[in-house]
Amino acid sequence: MTKFQLRQNVQILLVLFLLLSLILPSSIQAEGENVQSTVSNLHLRSGPGLAYPIIASMKMGDQMLVLEQQGDWLKVRRGTSEGWVASWYTKQLGEKKQATGQLVVSKVDRLNVRSQPSTDAAVLAKLSAGDQATLLTDHGKWAEISFNQVKGFVAKEYITVQTNDSKPSKQSAKKENQFEVSVDSLNVRSKPDLTAKKVANVNKGEQFKIIEKQHNWVKIELSSNESGWVYSFYGTLTATASTTSSEKPKQEQGSKKTKSKNIFIVYNGTNLRSTPDTSGEVVYRANAGESFETIGQTGDWYEVNTPNGTKGYVANWVISTDAAEKETHQQKSKSKRKKGTLNGLTIVVDPGHGGNDHGTTGARGTDEKGITLRTSELLASKLQSAGANVVMTRDSDIYVDLRKRVAIGHQLAADAFISVHYDATDSSAINGFTTYYMHGYQKGLAQSVHRSLGNTISLRDRGAQPGNYLVLRENRQQAILIELGFLSNPSEERAVTTEQFREQASLGIYNGVVNYFDDQLE
Repeated sequence: MTKFQLRQNVQILLVLFLLLSLILPSSIQAEGENVQSTVSNLHLRSGPGLAYPIIASMKMGDQMLVLEQQGDWLKVRRGTSEGWVASWYTKQLGEKKQATGQLVVSKVDRLNVRSQPSTDAAVLAKLSAGDQATLLTDHGKWAEISFNQVKGFVAKEYITVQTNDSKPSKQSAKKENQFEVSVDSLNVRSKPDLTAKKVANVNKGEQFKIIEKQHNWVKIELSSNESGWVYSFYGTLTATASTTSSEKPKQEQGSKKTKSKNIFIVYNGTNLRSTPDTSGEVVYRANAGESFETIGQTGDWYEVNTPNGTKGYVANWVISTDAAEKETHQQKSKSKRKKGTLNGLTIVVDPGHGGNDHGTTGARGTDEKGITLRTSELLASKLQSAGANVVMTRDSDIYVDLRKRVAIGHQLAADAFISVHYDATDSSAINGFTTYYMHGYQKGLAQSVHRSLGNTISLRDRGAQPGNYLVLRENRQQAILIELGFLSNPSEERAVTTEQFREQASLGIYNGVVNYFDDQLE
């Protein structure tokens, strides 16, 4: 057979394949669901992960047929092309659910109500924590709401959906006298206000007797002589049968009398104080590795007996609660892995600022705390897809003490700690991105991430350089702090607040992390 005849046969086979592929989808269409791209440039990859080659790209709104799912990745078909896409950049078609009779309540302050279900869409209004709106339709990760005669979309992760049936069932008709915590950790405050003093901290699954309700707050009984207020949307209100004094609910006996456990000091020179706050008198100074048995807990502070016979309080962000936990994570991080993956590694992603700490505010009004969280969420998804165990220091608009952020990494024996920030200065002309490190053992990771960032974003390169920041200075891990452009520069603020920039920036950081740990295998 001549080369010409061989080429002809190959061309005929390709034509037949194309004809068959045009016919077959109609018969397969019913076997899977249809999804739609929610970003302007969605990569179709040869395998379920960011390390696989890109074989095609799709535009926002392009539809695909789902063939298979592996974790956060979908195997899809579009036309004659098949490949894998990240599910967090898609939405299911035909999934709008009418939700009349339901209310949504904002969990955070300044929640954006947008014109479309996208972080790039125009902001129509803002909700404060506790504001209620009517739920119109469910759009997967977004909800369409009506608020003060404005219709728009909010991210579902920042709201609580409540049923508002006009005819209550027998169960709901009962008097709700129990509150069960539904989040990992919930602050109890002295007054029904997010800015009020914290008096205690309660944990997921604990139940308390309700003393009083006020708007979106409930007053709970912590012990026979102590009570406080919690935000009702971080728990479930239930009705229970009345109990006698000998049959008190489990948590009515007092959340302060917690089960004792051993805690281990993380830092040399840690202060144990006479009261559960940083203004209390120092009654003992402990060194790293010292252990204590707890006798109680008040908010973020453990009460312990000191070696000199006095009682003292130590903050939960300077201790580890389980000595074996470090060994477990250390063994896991040493497990074998292949290049291009992060299997067995633990990475802490630290979204800068949060809660009453807004960070810097840009020339066009952008709050740093909001975009650090959204960028960190994208980064965490990418790292998880590569096999890493990812822990975020915050996943909502809350304040987290800087030392507590560092302590999270220490307690997990994390392989890397990545703090995400956006920069600002008095001059609106300064621009660019910077990656900081403090100790010599942090320099390699900083340089690797910085190089990869330079390949994915088009900002001015200010270099990887030393920076005396607490989350670096006090960190025993491979820790870096990244400043992704200047919000004080109006044109740069406009560029870095787009969804496309966050995608490219998180991809650059991800690539740098993978490259760094790949180099460790050599």
